[in-house]
Amino acid sequence: MKTMLRMHLSFAMLIVVATPARSQDSTTAAPDPIARLVTRLDLAHYKATIKGLTQFGDRRQGTARNRAAVDWIEQQLRSYGCSDVTRLTYNFAPPSSPAPGGRGGQGARDTTRASGGGRYRGMRARTGVNTDSLRQPDAKLRALDAEASTPGQRQEVYCTKVGATHPNEMYIVGGHMDGIGWGEAANDDGSGTALVLELARLFSASDVTTDRSIRFALWNNEETGLNGARAYVEQRQALQGKEDPAGSGKYPEPTWLGMIQHDMMLFDHGMARADGTLGPEQRPEADVNIEFQSNSKFADAAQRLAWVFHAANEKYATDYPASVGPHMTNTDSGPFQDLVAAISLRENERGMQIGAGWDPNWHQPTDRYATYSDKDFRLGLNAAQTTLAAIAGLVGATLK
Repeated sequence: MKTMLRMHLSFAMLIVVATPARSQDSTTAAPDPIARLVTRLDLAHYKATIKGLTQFGDRRQGTARNRAAVDWIEQQLRSYGCSDVTRLTYNFAPPSSPAPGGRGGQGARDTTRASGGGRYRGMRARTGVNTDSLRQPDAKLRALDAEASTPGQRQEVYCTKVGATHPNEMYIVGGHMDGIGWGEAANDDGSGTALVLELARLFSASDVTTDRSIRFALWNNEETGLNGARAYVEQRQALQGKEDPAGSGKYPEPTWLGMIQHDMMLFDHGMARADGTLGPEQRPEADVNIEFQSNSKFADAAQRLAWVFHAANEKYATDYPASVGPHMTNTDSGPFQDLVAAISLRENERGMQIGAGWDPNWHQPTDRYATYSDKDFRLGLNAAQTTLAAIAGLVGATLK
């Protein structure tokens, strides 16, 4: 499988970088289908999808508002015509005491090094999860977020664009729909969830055909330790590539070729100042961070996949560039990283920058739709352009 993935990624890199025109005759070239798909991404629609998610407050797992958000996400996917809209069900009971080192139990925390690797640089500001309801000044939102989480059954939704020639192979495109902090979780991770929903909408259009399959997954329970993504791996990993029923040409769980996570897409205002504040506007040199985990079993394949996305950004993104880094951590691509090439896209490096306070809205009451400007939303849109273009090349997307 590693050899197949290496050959496929190398071929995809050529597609994304070169994108040779398909000649209709000796003088006329067919329009680039990837460029045409990218132009269908719309800032207003992306913003509206984030706004739709914020009606459920912070969507904390184990609450009625979380379940209502899952229902809403399923309705959106069905309205797009996305195939095989499915709920994955699992049970969650929080541990009696926090795992050492925080999310995922990564051992005692080293305060000099960021989670996932790398060394903290420059100024650091305080970070953490807000648990004080009174820090949310909006009484209506405070009431919406008031219900506490309870243990029990959880659900998350996914759907699939079925490949026309290789339905037994797929890329997983994900974002987590739950949040915390007594805000609206507009950025963490309404921005990533909306990105995945937008891609599901565009790839599900009747005039779009792909050679390989794409699964669009909206994870739950990310904030409690990546539990929704872990449940998916536990339930679905062994089913990969198995035709069901036999002879049907249907593959409920196509073989995984790669997993791409999107988690916090909007805010890259630079390093914290000495007083802990940040610049009020998106910095012109903001970028889309594409991360792989350098000590994972599939690090080489993940790095190649990351550079495919970097090339797609270079060719198709309109405003902000991309950078590639080796410190993917604390997001839903983690449970996949030793099983398949896995990368994440986000606003800053998760460990070294977000963990050092580069996003003051992270898990805070200020993570609200109204906090962000169009310059912020446009960074998320550029991440969507990057993933759309890269995935379109990888799955051989064409337009009628």
